[in-house]
This record gives sequence, C-alpha cells and structure tokens, in this order.
Amino acid sequence: MTRSMVLWCPHWPADESFERVAAALDEATPGVEILRPGLAACPARGPARFYGGEEAAAEQLIDAVVALAGEYDEASAAAASLRECQVGIADGLFAGWLAARAGVIVPPGGDAVFLSDVDVAASGRPELVALLRRLGVYTLGAFASLPAADVLDRFGFDAAYVHRLAAGEPPRPTVTRKPPPELTVDAECDPPIDRVDAAAFTGRALAEQLQRRLAAYGLACTRLIVQATTEGGEQLTRTWRHDGILSAAAVADRVRWQLDGWLTGGSTGDGGARPTGGIVRITLMPDDVIPYSGTQTGLWGEAGEGRDRAHRALTHVQGILGPDAVVTAEPGGGRGQRERTRRVPWDTTDGEPDTSGEPWPGSLPAPNPAVVLAEPLPVELLDADGAAVGVTGRCLLTAAPRRVRIGRGEPVEVTTWAGPWPVAERWWRSDARRYARLQLGLSDGRALLVRVESGSWWMEASYD
Repeated sequence: MTRSMVLWCPHWPADESFERVAAALDEATPGVEILRPGLAACPARGPARFYGGEEAAAEQLIDAVVALAGEYDEASAAAASLRECQVGIADGLFAGWLAARAGVIVPPGGDAVFLSDVDVAASGRPELVALLRRLGVYTLGAFASLPAADVLDRFGFDAAYVHRLAAGEPPRPTVTRKPPPELTVDAECDPPIDRVDAAAFTGRALAEQLQRRLAAYGLACTRLIVQATTEGGEQLTRTWRHDGILSAAAVADRVRWQLDGWLTGGSTGDGGARPTGGIVRITLMPDDVIPYSGTQTGLWGEAGEGRDRAHRALTHVQGILGPDAVVTAEPGGGRGQRERTRRVPWDTTDGEPDTSGEPWPGSLPAPNPAVVLAEPLPVELLDADGAAVGVTGRCLLTAAPRRVRIGRGEPVEVTTWAGPWPVAERWWRSDARRYARLQLGLSDGRALLVRVESGSWWMEASYD
C-alpha cells in the first residue's frame, strides 16, 4: 500500500511563489507533487526508507522548509507560514492532508479511525455539510457509518465520493491511462525568456494548445509535468496534481507559479540559485489523463485576438486582486432566480455538483425573467379601491390586483396577473421562510415578478 506524506504551509500568501519551497522539498526527497501553493505531497515509502522511518522523514521535510524561512523577510507572511509548516502521513491523500493540519502520523490502516472524529466541514462541501448537520451527522465517522448505497441514492455521486473518503477508503479509481507521446507540447523561446510576464504569456498559449490536443483525443489531464530549459542547459521539472480536471487556465497558472519562483531568484531544483540564462524551451507533458466529453465554448469563442486580450486582462486582474475578484456565473439549484445562478472564480469550477435540473417544489414556471435584481425593490400592490392586496394562509389573493407602485414612482395599471405560487423553505428550522410569488403584466408593456413576505411586497425581477 502506498502511503502519502503531505506538507502544509498554513495561510500561504496567494501572491507568493511556492517554487522555492518546492525546490527545497525536491532536495530533501524526490517525487514531490504540488497540489496547490502551500500544499505538497509525495509517496512516504521512499523517504521513510532513506531517512530511517516515517517520523525521521517528516522531520527532514520540516527542517528543509523551516530553513528556507531565513531567505524571506522576517516579518513577511511567507516566512511565518514556513515556520508553522506541518507534515502528516496517512494511507490516503485526503487523510494525509488532514493529518498535516494536525501534524500527526496516522498508523497504516488507521485512516478510518483518524477521520472518525473529524468535523464533516473538512469535506469542503458546504451544502452537503449543512444538510448533514440538519440530519444530526456532525463527524466524518458518523457519515461513514451510513450505508453507502443509501448515501448515493439520497445525496448523489459527489456525496458518495466524500463518503468513501470519510470511511478511509481510496476514492473509486478513475479510468486512467498513460497518454500517447504526441500529447506533449513544447515551445521554443526565441529570444530566451527572462521575465515572468513573458513566461506566463507563453505558458498560456501552450496550455491552450495542450487543451486542444487533449480534446482531439477526447481526454482531460489530471496530472501534469512542466519542464523549463535554459540557454545553459539547466532544467526545472515539476509535477502538478489536481483532484479534478486541469483546465487551460489552471495549467497556465501552474506554469506561471513554477517559472515565477525560478526567474525571480528561486532554486533550479539542483541546488543552484537563479538560472544563468534565459528560458529557451517550455514543455508540458500530461502524466495522467482520463476520458472527457469536452468543454463548452467560452464567451469570446475558441480563438482570436479578442479572446486572447480578454483572457490576459482577466488573468492580470486575478493576479493583482486574487482569483475571487473575477467571477463568472454557472447554473445552480434553487426555487428563486437569484439562487439559480452561482458565482465561481473565472475560468474554473467550484467542484460542486450541478443541481440546476433537480426538482425544486415552489419554483417558478417558464419562461425565466430576463433581469434579476441584485436587491429587491419595495412595491405596493393595490386593488380597485386603492387598498393593499394581501395573500391568505391558503395562498389566495385578498383582492384582484389593479395597480402597482414601484418604490416612490407613480402607480401603473395591472392588466394581467398569474399566481400566487407559495414557497415554504426550511420549515423544520428556526429560520424558516414562507412567501408567495406573483407575476404581473402592466399597461406600459412591462412584466414583473413580485413576492410577498411578512405582509410586504417586493419586486424581484422583470421579463422582456
């Protein structure tokens, strides 16, 4: 059984290169894979045999990283993160990551026992965690004790995946295969590259070329080797692993992270400092691939100068403000229009399952509104006598609506209406909500979606 050794640098700054740390780990043990900046892993067997045991190997990794803290400003966040680094060892990568956060070594075969008392929040699935807690399931052990078939039937495939991890079992293996050699892509750099921005631009073009080549074979990459070669023959090779699929943007980010540390003074991985010459070749080699059905065309199409400019601009903003500063919308689940759209970092995915097609009792019938307000506007709904229209406990209107006033505007005649549609959310909790929605057609040609809650009317959206 292959055990995993995971190193964790807590609160690693988003704008700080992790390459110098990766190079220090490479000198301590081969086969290091970067999961993300601040988190790295390697098989534990080799280092344990070389250093005389798993505990000794963990100490060597910690010593190598802590020693690197002296190269940073004493008061910097990076130096603090390096001094606080921890190593964990377990059978599986998920348990190894949690063991690193706790700074412990889990004995062989002990992943399930170690995970049993861990809070379900460690799964990283907020919606699943909220649901499990409502059902009285607070730990991974309690979740693992549920029958696997029932978890799959009740919660879906993603929850079944977490259930296997919670039980200390390896996730169900994906159908992987060694990619054919023609998937490798590289670029000759003439003139040689010695600036991070130029390296990032070349990395983006290579990442898109790799994506197109993979798509031609119906494949997607889950593990990638990035190699850079200088004029003097120096090489920096790093393996990057991802729990999901590496998109073109994710590949480009990893190329930038790797070369940023090298070009700005990081180690070459062979004990040297800054490379003696510019980069003359960048190579991307998929190390593990899985069958994939392809991706949807982006807003700016598959190619062209406009798309390239947009990608560069958005990537630049993310580099300055962080990945969460640029978001895109994707379908979500919910009864209301605002809930049906969720925002995730641009050109990525949050890993949550698509629940947009699931049954949502109380949701609106088609067609969907064209404009959904960020914040609802207060409205007054009046009958023929100018009295306020309400909704009874049986979801019946107290009178036919005849006029509507939006905010402080003038009343507008209501020509048609449909509804109301009742919604009862979280009725079993103290924060339960009950409201009703109504569609209104107005004399000026507009159509509105309004809701009544606690006796007050609000405009949520409008139709074309």
